[in-house]
Amino acid sequence: MDKAYIDFAALYNIHKTGAFFVTRAKVSMVYEVIECNFNIDLSTGLRTDRTIQLTGYKSSKLYPELLRMVEYYDDDKEILLVFITNNFEVSALEVARLYRNRWQVEVFFKWIKQNLTIKKIWGHSENAVNIHIWVAICTYLIVAEVKHALKSDLSIYEIMQILSISAFDKTPIAELLTQTQVNQNIKEQLNLFSNNF
Repeated sequence: MDKAYIDFAALYNIHKTGAFFVTRAKVSMVYEVIECNFNIDLSTGLRTDRTIQLTGYKSSKLYPELLRMVEYYDDDKEILLVFITNNFEVSALEVARLYRNRWQVEVFFKWIKQNLTIKKIWGHSENAVNIHIWVAICTYLIVAEVKHALKSDLSIYEIMQILSISAFDKTPIAELLTQTQVNQNIKEQLNLFSNNF
């Protein structure tokens, strides 16, 4: 999870259920180093792997157990990333990779927001939401396949708009999506504000 959402009470609840988390540490976090693992390969980007105890007045009460802190230097972005986790089983490099993979989830959600037109969820159960998102993804992929098969210059968004207003039209999709057909339909449309009815 992102460091903007660090809530030590919530993290401790996650820990007590037997699950693990990886999150970014805040700069203002107060802690004491209990143990250091010096067996790390600096060429991988790892800088430190430590076991820590929170010592802040509030944080130490909210999360009374030990945490693991991993520092990783990202060469591409030239930034030192500091992670905390309750997972002591995986390698320090795996902790950094787990957080990086979290960004792939963020990228996927950003793609969903930008490409899938989900204005209202039909149901609120987990199953209903899953079905709704999968139907939207499948629809997007079918339209992408149509665009590819027809070698259309229109964007996927434009194709979806044309298909949505032509749902009951009997015109073949190949004709519907050609530029001349789109322009022809626009020219043939009646002008509602003229007196030539």
